[in-house]
Amino acid sequence: MNLFVETLGQGPDVVMLHGWGLHGGVFSRVAEQLAARFCVHLVDLPGHGASPALARFDADAVADIVAAHFPLPAHVVGWSLGGLIAQHWAARHPDRVKSLALIATSPRFVRDDSWPHAQARQSIEAVAQSLDGAFEQTLERFLALQMMGAPAARDTLKALRGELFAHGRPQGLLPALELLLEADARELADRIRCPAALFYGVRDAITPIGAGRWLADTLGDAVLYEFPQASHAPFLSHEPDFVRALAEHLETQA
Repeated sequence: MNLFVETLGQGPDVVMLHGWGLHGGVFSRVAEQLAARFCVHLVDLPGHGASPALARFDADAVADIVAAHFPLPAHVVGWSLGGLIAQHWAARHPDRVKSLALIATSPRFVRDDSWPHAQARQSIEAVAQSLDGAFEQTLERFLALQMMGAPAARDTLKALRGELFAHGRPQGLLPALELLLEADARELADRIRCPAALFYGVRDAITPIGAGRWLADTLGDAVLYEFPQASHAPFLSHEPDFVRALAEHLETQA
């Protein structure tokens, strides 16, 4: 399967995987700041941006597709949905992942008795049900939820809106949303051996800080960075601090 990938810079390879409903361009500003020291690859996941859709968005299959595009060992950065794929990639292809940077992500995106660190199933189901009839409005409401509680949320949301369809209208969002409803990658944590940096907003309602703290406690080699005033996208709302911490992580593991 062909994936749309933008590449800039030179140096050790860094692969960045975006969240649901967006595309690799959401990381453009971060990538530009890393490009002097790293070769940064911005991937459009299947069904997002300019990459073709899959009938079924299976986490293992998508991880294998992305890994096939980057056969040499790389640093992997994953946000939200992209972070879930990054966990599968690191567990399935440990020889190809030098380090992980996980941003506002989780092994499980739905709350239940065994996992309080997520939103209610109904919240994700409501997004799925409204995709057909109100596509653009649904994505914009979802973006607004990601910024809730963060300082300068309006400015950050405006920047995200401008990026929404920059790579074209996405064609496969529902299968990826169905994955978020069903995924449970907690058992993968024991198979992830590479160093990991974890970046989480304390005000995040989509992947609450408890998910990051669970990963920090469960992964064998992890450092947690908490952003007290951030919500679901600390790399946008707190860009300078995020880039500084990510660059330090990457340089330490390069």
